[in-house]
Amino acid sequence: MNRLPLRIRKLSDCFRDKSLDPVAVTERSLASINQLKHLNAFVRTSRTQALLQAESAKDRYQNNKPRGVLDGVTIAVKDNFCTKGIHTTCASRMLESFVPTYNATVVERLEESGAVILGKTNLDQFGMGSGCIDSIFGPTRNSWSEELESDLFRIAGGSSGGSAVAVAAGLCYAALGSDTGGSTRNPASYCGVVGLKPTYGLLSRHGLIPLVNSMDVPGIMTRTVDDCRSVLNAIAGPDDRDSTTVKTPFKAIPSPEGDISLRGLRVGIPIEYHCDGLDKEVLETWTIVADLLESSGATVSAVSLPNTASSIFVYSILNQCEVSSNMSRYDGIEYGHRSQEDASTEQLYAKTRAEGFNSVVKNRILSGNYFLLRQNYDKYFQKALKVRRLIADDFVQAFKRVDVLLTPTTLTDAPLYKEFIQSNNRDQCAVQDFCTQSANMAGIPALSIPVRLSSRRLPISLQLMGNHFSENALLSVAAWIEKEVDFVSFYE
Repeated sequence: MNRLPLRIRKLSDCFRDKSLDPVAVTERSLASINQLKHLNAFVRTSRTQALLQAESAKDRYQNNKPRGVLDGVTIAVKDNFCTKGIHTTCASRMLESFVPTYNATVVERLEESGAVILGKTNLDQFGMGSGCIDSIFGPTRNSWSEELESDLFRIAGGSSGGSAVAVAAGLCYAALGSDTGGSTRNPASYCGVVGLKPTYGLLSRHGLIPLVNSMDVPGIMTRTVDDCRSVLNAIAGPDDRDSTTVKTPFKAIPSPEGDISLRGLRVGIPIEYHCDGLDKEVLETWTIVADLLESSGATVSAVSLPNTASSIFVYSILNQCEVSSNMSRYDGIEYGHRSQEDASTEQLYAKTRAEGFNSVVKNRILSGNYFLLRQNYDKYFQKALKVRRLIADDFVQAFKRVDVLLTPTTLTDAPLYKEFIQSNNRDQCAVQDFCTQSANMAGIPALSIPVRLSSRRLPISLQLMGNHFSENALLSVAAWIEKEVDFVSFYE
């Protein structure tokens, strides 16, 4: 079989003219997943279901009744989204045997659009990490790594590293991630794919196993901006099963026709993101793209987000407080892992949680409980909530002056696994989430777009942030950058 089309729309055209069929494409994807299983992108494939979905899509195309552009398109799902009849583990022993009886809303909407769900992808346990290394299934390897067999491979980023690698390696056309503080954008940056964190409330969280309810959002990962738009159009919109979704029906975002004009676009460069640890090649990339935007008609100016220095600490406190609350449901009684040592209820609870959670999860629970103690509640939790409001207000003020913000996504290209594990999880996240977590605390949309390769032949990406519900503008600017830098040529 010849090389598959790069873009979803082109693949859909091939299905329509019968030059390709969904079954053959799905079989090829499943074969590639097996061939590249050393990357550890997938923790489980749903071969039988995927081929049945592909057969149904093939029949619809043969009858000239496809459901839309995603009909027959192969998509992967991060293993913290509930999938009916398919194990959903959160890469944790606690949920190792958990099989949901329902689909997450975003998965349900993908299936309604005719997408072929290939399987579940790897992540840091319960989404707590930025390297995709803390999983009961082992670490995920970045497909851009020169060395894959030893501990000298490059990390995929996290926590949605499996989804990012699945897309970058061409194992699927799109993948769902989740984003609490950068868990979609961080691995998208390291793996050279597009990663979108939508506005909080635009996508339903129903069926997404919660980490931090006030910040979690489903994320989208694709190789091209237009593919990202296609997936967003399929899954966005109100959901009665999630009270945090917006009630206004979602209006599909059209693909731009002709050249995209930057005239009148106001781009802000936050001065606080020029920080310690920013790699010189990332800084150079940031400058190059800012200059490109300005030379093509956009107005580029410096802006200030004064509370940026506090944001990572505030994020850490609030994250751990909500984690400690959410993890309390895992008691060994209703579902999930259950210890065999059950001489008493107290012993059952303690042993179940000791056996089911790894050290990262345990540490966050302990820290969260500490911050929520009566004597610490006002000092830490309440104060963090107040500063979060200030951080969100920084963006409100900035978007009075500019339309989008341009920043690095990560401070460096993908680190070596051997070096990355020298730091503990908390220190890793403090560095990896620096540029990304404030968007989650403000609830605004943000997108990572790959720009070029570093001198180490690894992707360097930049981040675009916009005001609430400005996904259309972000996708348009990202599409313009994508065309100018032509990073997608590395996939062709």
